[in-house]
Formats: sequence, C-alpha cells, structure tokens
Amino acid sequence: MAILEQLTSQQAIDLENKYGAHNYHPLPVVLSRGKGVYVWDVEEKRYYDFLSAYSAVNQGHCHPKIVKAMTDQAQRLTLTSRAFYNDMLGRYEKYVTETFGFDKLLPMNTGAEAVETALKICRKWAYEKKKISENEAQIIVCENNFHGRTTTIISFSNDPIARKNFGPYTDGFIKIEYDNLEALEAALKSNKNVAGFLVEPIQGEAGVYVPTEGYLNKAKALCEKYGVLFIADEVQTGIARTGKMLAVDHENVKPDILILGKALSGGAYPVSAVLADDDVMGVIRPGNHGSTFGGNPIAAAVGMAALEVVKEENLAENAFELGELFRSELNKFIPTSDLVNSVRGKGLLNAILVNDTEDSSTAWDICLALKENGLLAKPTHGNIIRFAPPLVMNREQLMDCVSIIIKTLSEFKK
Repeated sequence: MAILEQLTSQQAIDLENKYGAHNYHPLPVVLSRGKGVYVWDVEEKRYYDFLSAYSAVNQGHCHPKIVKAMTDQAQRLTLTSRAFYNDMLGRYEKYVTETFGFDKLLPMNTGAEAVETALKICRKWAYEKKKISENEAQIIVCENNFHGRTTTIISFSNDPIARKNFGPYTDGFIKIEYDNLEALEAALKSNKNVAGFLVEPIQGEAGVYVPTEGYLNKAKALCEKYGVLFIADEVQTGIARTGKMLAVDHENVKPDILILGKALSGGAYPVSAVLADDDVMGVIRPGNHGSTFGGNPIAAAVGMAALEVVKEENLAENAFELGELFRSELNKFIPTSDLVNSVRGKGLLNAILVNDTEDSSTAWDICLALKENGLLAKPTHGNIIRFAPPLVMNREQLMDCVSIIIKTLSEFKK
C-alpha cells in the first residue's frame, strides 16, 4: 500500500491498532482535514470539532496566518539547537514575555515538558533563594489534577490508570483537596519546606471543575504569606479559552511561574513555555535544563503568529460571550431532561454531567451519537462530557451545535 494511498476509515483504524501502541481510546472517526471549526473524515463527512485537540486548536484548524508563519520559516531555517543563537527565538521571547507581563521565558515543546521544567525551577529556587535544605523541598498539588503523564507527574496523580504499575514514584509532593483554602493553609503552615503550589485554574481533565470565586486570588495571597511560589498550569486554560487571555486573569492573579502550551502554537506545532520574573528564572544557568527542539525557529515563528491571531480576532472576548450563551441554552434544556444533571465551565471550556455512574458507558455512547449527528466530543472520567470548540466559532455555528447537542440528548436511549 502506497503511503499516500487513500484509506477508508476502517483501514486507517486497523493500521493504528496493528502497528501503534494502544495508549489511547479514540472515538471511531478518522479525520483527514480541518478548517476553522470543522473537520472532515476520510469519507468527506463534516463535523463540528468540539474538543479542539484538548484546547490546542483555539485559533481554529489550519489558520492561514499560523500555517504561513510555519511554512515560511520551514523554508528558511528549521532547527539549530540551542548550541547557537537563531534570529527568531529572541523576538519570540520578547513578544511572549511582554504579552503576559514576565521578565523571562524558558522555551520547551510539550505541556508535560513545561510542567517538569516549572517543577525544576521551583525546586532550584527553593534551595538557592529560600534556603531549604537540599533534597527537602516539597511542592503542594491538588487531588484530581492533570499535569501530564511523565514519571514525576504521575507520581502526584491520583488517577489509578495513569499510576498503576509505573512506580517507584517521585517523592516531594503534598496532595490537598482542590478549591480548599483551609487545606492549603494547613499544608503551608505545617511544613517549612514547601517551595511551591502547583494548580490548574480550572481542572479540565477532571471534568471542568471551576473553583469557587476568589479561590485563586486567596491561594496566591497564602503563597505570598508563607513565601512559596504560586505555579499556574495554564496549558489547557490559557490563550483565551476561558474568556480571558489566562484563566487567572479572571481574579487578577499574576503567578510566580506560568506554564503555557497547546494553543501557544494554535495546534500547528509543539510549542510550550515557562514564564517567570528574573528573581525566579535567574536560578537557571547553562547546563541546568534544555531541549534540542525547545526554542527552535519554527516554534518561535508559529508561537508569535498564534498569539497575534488571538489578539487580532478578539478570541478571548468571543469565548466569553459564546460561553455565556452556551451555558444559558443548555441550562434551559437540563430541567427537562433526566439524562443530564448540570453544565459547568467558563468561556468555551465547558462540560455536562451525565446522570449515571463513572463506570457506565453512557457518556461514551452519547459521544458516539453526537458523532453520528455531526459533532465530535469526548467523555472524561466516565460520566462527564467536555465541550471545547475552537474560539473562532461564531454565534450561528454555536447555536447550530447547541441544537445538535440538545437533539442528541433528547433522543438518546440508555
């Protein structure tokens, strides 16, 4: 079979099942192209994308400005490694730090890499600036977190599927309940070796849990009180997804360390970043950390173009307005349904809670029905369906999607 020969959906699925590791459980749809809010399968059926590659494609599929930046740069220079300077990285670092209000940026490729980087920076800061004894630093994390699946990160996960049979685990983490300020202060007060607090402003993978209003602001104040770093993982919630450029902006919080990824490239290329001011980032010196591909010229060009699109097209404002509309329309339907308990979210990061147990197949079966009706979404934690369309969606498209969702839920039979 020629590499570029046209495949049927089943042929493509069979190839992945035979030759690929089975580390994902995809919906049975094989996508071959995308534009804006739409994707098409190999049989040319069109769907609304209501997942956006877990919020990587906030700017829409194949945005022409981002694609042009990528292809133009790919024809000039793709990779130098950090053994040499290149003429794009400094421009990118200046643009991103000025956009988010930080002194320094450390470039990486994936969200999990960026989280690992932030943890290393936090620990090194603890030993050199806070003067915690070597190897004694602790970082507070939240239960039901999702920060990636590397060995260190799963060490502080409480997802049994992510953790089981991958030990021994990395020490140095204290787990507390999410959205619980009393638990945070108790952990800070009882342990003088706490270096930082790592938190998602909204827990996306856990089911789009939005904390109580004021939680982030008060958590930051507690971190300042006890002299620890507030680390915001905005890999999924950042870059306009929640109706602000960052989810922490809803409470006017400036993290000590900010983690970005996913939509930092508009889904065109792996790009992630860790941002901090000089007093924190200054602990990183040559040889302490690195990446062959981190900060490469294509990533720099793509990252700038992706952020320009967000600003030029007012995607944060659009996400805020359409998110309000989405939840309002779903809340009209939910009282009439025995199938869905609630809708929650912020901006265009939302989820519905299906009236069934976490070990049921109901949410999965609903997503299969949505697929048949032309909309792609995915369950998380068994009985929750996450809805996160590209932020370039317009009102007419959103209302069409609401109609598809309500129609599907209304006709669904367990």
